[in-house]
Amino acid sequence: MRLILNVIWLVLCGLWMALGYVVAGVICCILIVTIPFGLASFRIAAYALWPFGRTVVDRRDAGAASTIGNVIWFLFAGLWLSIGHVLTGVALCITIIGIPLGVANFKMIPVSLMPLGKEIVELP
Repeated sequence: MRLILNVIWLVLCGLWMALGYVVAGVICCILIVTIPFGLASFRIAAYALWPFGRTVVDRRDAGAASTIGNVIWFLFAGLWLSIGHVLTGVALCITIIGIPLGVANFKMIPVSLMPLGKEIVELP
């Protein structure tokens, strides 16, 4: 079931959302200071390509630097990427087949708003 959902996801919205994260990551990596944001963006891009069977958990070693970084990320990239998730999720929820995909899109909003201090892990 995960494979079917991931393939449908990839075709309908995963590729476009991952492309948005890659663009944000490249822009962040061009500026030397924001390379950690770029790396976080690339991790989320991989998650946005194939989300079913994975989840996001908090890292135990995340501290105040992650919080400050998340505030900066929210202002420059997180808000716009999360708006993309909301719009895509609403569009997917219009059809019955798209409801699980829309819900998955809504579940990606927290990590798109605050990616630092998070880790993407495989579900058993």
